[in-house]
Parts: sequence; structure tokens; C-alpha cells
Amino acid sequence: MLVGYARTSTADQVAGLEAQRRDLSLAGVERVFEEQVSSVSQRAQLESALGFVRDGDTFVVTKLDRLARSTADLLAILDQLERKGVGLRILNFGGSEVDTKSPTGKLMLTMFGAMAQFEREMMLERQREGIQKAKREGKYKGRKPTVRNRKAEIEELRQQGLGATEIARQLNVGRASVYRVLSD
Repeated sequence: MLVGYARTSTADQVAGLEAQRRDLSLAGVERVFEEQVSSVSQRAQLESALGFVRDGDTFVVTKLDRLARSTADLLAILDQLERKGVGLRILNFGGSEVDTKSPTGKLMLTMFGAMAQFEREMMLERQREGIQKAKREGKYKGRKPTVRNRKAEIEELRQQGLGATEIARQLNVGRASVYRVLSD
């Protein structure tokens, strides 16, 4: 059986999810598990899909970044699939398709996963260096505090007798942020 997994990072990415559904359907996928969560969040549908696949199945994703967040994550997923006798097929792997049922496909996937993680780590390092430089030059102030801009609203609700928990719920902010503003 061909079992697919589709994921976007946010609920706003409707077109991206629809495109994944379309590509998985065109590939002949019979069952699709999908979710709209960040790759660093708990991915319940991914876990369900990995639990669902059986010996002889092929697990299909449109792109590698829809599946794994790091090389370690990729290797753990590959190991789990391999132990179950399930292959992994990536429909768009740099313009071509890759299937881990072949030794070459498995090698390519592992190498490219490592390269992608390396590039991400290098990008984060460059970003940190840029932030440090901007801070030294006084150009980087960080993110503006958002809850402090709502101090008047928070104080008004407090005057109405509401507690911090209720204020936080009504304004859709963290309770600790409400306490911080009230203590200023």
C-alpha cells in the first residue's frame, strides 16, 4: 500500500497542503495522513502514519522537508520504517524522485539530509553573528514588547475586577505577561 504524509507549518498554508494532496494522489497514494503543525511540534498525524504502515508498504512524501527536521530525525524515521519493512519514497528530491528501497536511494537520502542540516546550522550561525554585530553597533533592539503596548487594556480589565488568568484569556496573551505589565 502507498501511504502518504502531507504537512504544512501553519494553517494559513492551504495552497501548500492542497498541492501536496494533489501530488500524493497523482502518485497513487491510497491513504493520506495530513496535519498543519510546525516540524518542531508534536506531529500526531506523522506518528499515526508511522504506526499505520505495514511490511511491504511504501511511505510517500512530496519533499524531504515535509517529513524530517534534522538528519537525526530523518535517520530515526528511516530506521523505524526499515524495521517495519516499509520503504520511503520522496516525490520531489531536487527535481527527481528517490526511493529508499534501493541502496543508492538510501545513500542519497542520508547524504542530502546531512547536507541540508549542515546548511541550516550554517545559516543559523550567520544569523547569530549578524545579530551580535547589530547589537554591538546599537542597531538591533530585539522584538518590540507586544503585551506592554496593551497596558491600558490590561489595567482597565483589572479595574473591572478581573484576575490575571481571565485577563490573559480575554486578550489572548500569556498570564505571566499580564503579571509583568501589572507589576510595572
